[in-house]
Parts: sequence; structure tokens; C-alpha cells
Amino acid sequence: MSEPIVVGIDGSEESDRAVRWAAAEAVLRERALHIVHALESWPYKAPLFKPAQSTERMTRAGHRLLTATRERIQEQWPALEVTTALVAEEIPQALHAQSDKAFELVLGSRGRGGFASMLLGSTSLRMAARPTVPVVIVHGDAADRGEVVVGIDLLRDVGAVLDYAFETAALRDARLRVVHAWQTFGTLIEAGYAVDGEQIERDLRAEVVQTCAPLRAKYPRVDVVDEIILEHPVTALSNASRNARLLVVGAHQRRWTAPRLGSIAHGVIHHARCPVAVIPSA
Repeated sequence: MSEPIVVGIDGSEESDRAVRWAAAEAVLRERALHIVHALESWPYKAPLFKPAQSTERMTRAGHRLLTATRERIQEQWPALEVTTALVAEEIPQALHAQSDKAFELVLGSRGRGGFASMLLGSTSLRMAARPTVPVVIVHGDAADRGEVVVGIDLLRDVGAVLDYAFETAALRDARLRVVHAWQTFGTLIEAGYAVDGEQIERDLRAEVVQTCAPLRAKYPRVDVVDEIILEHPVTALSNASRNARLLVVGAHQRRWTAPRLGSIAHGVIHHARCPVAVIPSA
């Protein structure tokens, strides 16, 4: 069986949106859907603080949630292969283990237990910071129309990011907008340098075109728009997400310390208006 689409659920409205997005994605990519619900393992480790009856209730509730979710999804997509897993483990560890051999992992932007003012749930943020497969964070009601937007940094290896973006646009018969945002213009002026902004933009556009050339050849039917923007990347990509069905960015982890999400991806997944796919660094 091909690698499945894995989605984590917790019964929240956000996870309901995520599982619907994941199911549609699985159908589109002709893959199975694997639905995971994690029970935090602390009740099993601290019986003095959590009666056995409560643990059993949590387990039964978890099974009911998975069964109801699977039935709801199969009612809408009867041909879709759906499997489920109830895992007694800390949520991040459970999701990492369940998605280890997946094509991608899908999560809601927020879950149960967090403050309502938080723009992104801690689990989603942690999973996006340490991705081994693409992690899709579903914001609000995902649109099934619009562009696919990909943000690229020409100073990094963007092969995996572009591969995912082009394939996604091709599958959805969507326009692909390739965005490269830069901010050196103002810095150079302040330092006293004479800057030809138009020439810089032409050079950057030529580099973007060259970088995308192999994938344009591979996906000739994808309509590609190159956009070079003099703006902070988070602002540029967040604005582009308003008319997008999916925004694709690289994780760009900081490897010399504990795993942390790159600042651009971190900002984008907080402020985007559409689902965000975070692609692991090569």
C-alpha cells in the first residue's frame, strides 16, 4: 500500500476541518487515510491522580471518536480506505510514530485545551518544527479553489519545496504562484550604497525562473506566475494566502540548537489565511 495521509484528531472543530481536508487530499492523491487520536499517557503513569475508571472512560471516548469520524468520512467518500489508531502516548510522540512512514501529516490549527487567543496550537507548532514528512496545518474553512502559493528562499535548497508545490498544483489543476520576497533594498540604502532596485528585481526573477525551469518542464500544464516582492517574506506570503487554497513553505530548521521552526515558516503558519504545508529541509 502506498504511504497514507495521516491526520491527528481530538474532537475539536479545528480537527474536524483537518480530517475533511485530509480525506479530500487522500482521494485526490489516491492514498489511504489514517486517523490518529492520542490519549496522553500520564493517566497510565499516575494512577494515584487518575482513577482507573477515568482512564477507561477516556479510552472508550477515544474509540467512539475514531469510529464516528471514520463513519462520517466513509459516508462522504465510500471508496476511500480509512484506518484508525488510538495511541496512549504523548501527542507529539504519537504523531511522529504514526506518521513516520506517511506521505504527509495533517493537523488542525488549534486543538482542545489551549487558550482561545492562541493562533496556533502547541502540537501543530511542534510538529511543524520537526517534520520528517510534509506537515499541513489547516486554517479555518479551506477553499477548494484558488492558487497554490509557494514561498522560496534563493539562498537555500528549495528542491523539495518546489517538488511538492508543483505536484500539488498539477493535481489540483491550479495556478502556481512562486513568491520570492526580499528586504535588502532598504538596508543597502541606509548603508550608503547606490542600489538599482529594478536591476536587482530582474536578476532575482531570472534566478527564480532558472530555479523553476526543471519543474516547469516536468509539469508543462501548470500555469506558473513568478512574483518578486520588496517586502518582508511573512507579510508577502500572508497576503498571497488570501486568494490561495494552499501555501507551501520550507521548514528551514535551526540544526545547531534544539529543533526550531525557521522564523519565516513560523510567522507564516500563524498568519496565513489558508492551509499551510511545511516541507522538511533536505
